[in-house]
Amino acid sequence: MNDINSIYTDLIMEQSTSTHNKKKIENPDKCEMGRNPSCGDEISLSLKMDGDKIADMAFEGHGCAISQASTSIMIDLLKGKTREDAKDLVKTFIGMIKREITDDAELEKLEDAQALRNISNMPARVKCALLAWHTLEKML
Repeated sequence: MNDINSIYTDLIMEQSTSTHNKKKIENPDKCEMGRNPSCGDEISLSLKMDGDKIADMAFEGHGCAISQASTSIMIDLLKGKTREDAKDLVKTFIGMIKREITDDAELEKLEDAQALRNISNMPARVKCALLAWHTLEKML
């Protein structure tokens, strides 16, 4: 079992405090609230589409380092992707966290989001990592 320190990698800590994706989008096409009642994490995810592509995405809200980092990493990964590609990546990420997808070649397409892979070893943190991804899944 990994200890808590191995979960909070440099990338996760950097992303959790970064504000480059934490902003308001003017006139978003979609906006969805995501809440994790078990720990109080709360995000508002905004999405702006350009045809079938994700033109911009941002979030506001508060939560633990895992939920904030996971949200920011997700936005970095999905900006510029088509709706179908985004759905596929969301499905792959959720599969990774739930340990249903373990093939390294398959997980490579998640890029930096792979940093959250070990969260699956900590059941109490899984909902934190999945909050933004489930919220986006509803939006798409």
